[in-house]
Amino acid sequence: MNNREQWGSRTGFILAAAGSAVGLGNIWKFPYIAGENGGAAFLFIYLICIVAIGLPILNVEILLGRETQKNPVGAFKSIAGKSSIWKYAGALGVLASFTILSFYSVVGGWSLGYTVEAFKGTFSAFETLEISEKFFGESVSNVKWIIGYHTAFFLMVVGIILLGVKSGLEKASKFLMPTLLLILIILAAQGLMLDGANEGVSFLFNPDWSAVNGETFLKALGHAFFTLSLGMGAMMTYGSYLSNKDDIVNASYIIVFLDTFIAILAGVAIFTVVFSAGGEPAGGPGLIFNVLTTSLAKLPGAYFFGISFFVLLTIAAITSAISILEVSVAYLVDEFKYSRKKATLIMSILVYCAAIPCALSFNALEDVKLFVQDKGFTFFDVADFLASNLLLPLGGFFIAVFAGYVWGIDEVVKKLLKGDSQSVYFSNSILRSSSNKSIFGVLIKFLSPVLIILVLLYAISEGLKTDPPKEEMPVEQEVAPVEEVLDA
Repeated sequence: MNNREQWGSRTGFILAAAGSAVGLGNIWKFPYIAGENGGAAFLFIYLICIVAIGLPILNVEILLGRETQKNPVGAFKSIAGKSSIWKYAGALGVLASFTILSFYSVVGGWSLGYTVEAFKGTFSAFETLEISEKFFGESVSNVKWIIGYHTAFFLMVVGIILLGVKSGLEKASKFLMPTLLLILIILAAQGLMLDGANEGVSFLFNPDWSAVNGETFLKALGHAFFTLSLGMGAMMTYGSYLSNKDDIVNASYIIVFLDTFIAILAGVAIFTVVFSAGGEPAGGPGLIFNVLTTSLAKLPGAYFFGISFFVLLTIAAITSAISILEVSVAYLVDEFKYSRKKATLIMSILVYCAAIPCALSFNALEDVKLFVQDKGFTFFDVADFLASNLLLPLGGFFIAVFAGYVWGIDEVVKKLLKGDSQSVYFSNSILRSSSNKSIFGVLIKFLSPVLIILVLLYAISEGLKTDPPKEEMPVEQEVAPVEEVLDA
C-alpha cells in the first residue's frame, strides 16, 4: 500500500459512488424506458438484472480498486503483472471515461443552461410543444450558448476535482447527493398531489406484460449495467480510496438501492407532471427539454417546479461527471507520478478540447458526417457510440472474466471478506456460506460474461443500422435532433 489519499468516512464513499451511478439517465432514461416497456414488468426484470449482474460486477470493480490502491490500469498490472495484457483492460476504462466526458459535459451544459432559463422564467411562455422544441433547437444551434454553458459546467467539475478526494469529491458528494434526494422527494410529493397524478403512477407501475419481449430483457440488462457506472473505471478508482476496513458488499447494496430508488422517484416526479398537464408520456428524446418544460408551464407553481427540476438535473450531471474525470486524473497521478493539480489540468484541457467537436455537432459541424455521408455519424454520435456500445460492455466483460478466471473466485471472496461487517443482512459475511459463494461464482464466471456479450452484440447491431445510433448509455443522452444525447 502507499500513502494514497482516502475517503474520510464510509458515508462519504457511498454518497460519492452513488453520485457516480446517479446521472442524467436516472432522471430521464429510466422512467421513459420503463413506461415504454411494460411499466412494473420492466421494473421487475430490471431489478433481477441489477441483482444478478450489476451487484456482482460492482463488488469486483470496487474490490480491484481497494486491493491495489490504483487506477484501472495500475489495478490490473498489480494483480496480473506489469507485462500482462490485462493492463489494456484497465486502459479501456480510462479511454471510456475520457470519451464519455467529451459528450457528457455537453449535455451537462444543457442542464445548466436550462437551470438559468428556469430562474429567468423563460418556460412560463411555453404553451405548446412546438414552442419548447423551437427553443431547444435554437439554443443548441447557438454556438455561444452551447459552448458557454458547456464551459461553465466543465469548470464546476474541474474545480471539485482540484480540491482532492476528501475536500473535493467527498465534500461535494455529501452536499450534492442529499440535496439531489431532497429535491427529488419534494418534486415527487408535489407531483402526487396534482390532479391526474394517479394516471402517471399507473403508467409507471402498472404491469403491462404484453409489452415485454426479448428486446425488453436486453434493454433492462443494458440499463442495469450502464446505470451503475460499470466498465468505465469510476467505481474502481473510487474503490482505490477505500481502506481494508470498509465492507464492500454492504456498500454495494446501499449504492444499488440509492441508484434504483432515485430512478423510481424520478419516474414518479416526471410522469405525474406530464399526465397532470395532459402531456405525452412517450416524449422520447425530448421528454425533459421539450415535453416537461411545456407541462410545467401549465401547472400551479410552475416557476419553482422548473427551477427545482433543472437544479436537480444539473446536480445529477455533476456528481457523475466528477467521477468520470477522476478516472483519468488518477491514471496520470498513479502511472506518471503527476501531482493532482497537474494531472487535473492536463486531462481537463484534453477532454475539453475533445468535447468542442461534440458541442458543435448541433450547429457549426452538424453537416460533417463520419463514415457515411448524410446518414453517418456526427462527432457527438461517434463518441456516444464508441463509449456506450463498445468500451463499457467490453470493460464489464473483462472485469467478469478477470475475476472469474485470472484472479479466481476463491481469492475474490477472500478479499471481499476482509472488510468489517456493517449490516446483519447485507454484510460481506453473506459470502461465507458455501452456497452463496457458489452462486456468486456462477454469476461472475458464466452468467455475466454471456449476458454482457448479448448486450454488446445487440447494441452494435442497433448502432450499425442506417440511422446514427440511438443506444442506451451510461451517461444518458438523447434529444432532438440528437436522439443520442440523453439515453442511458
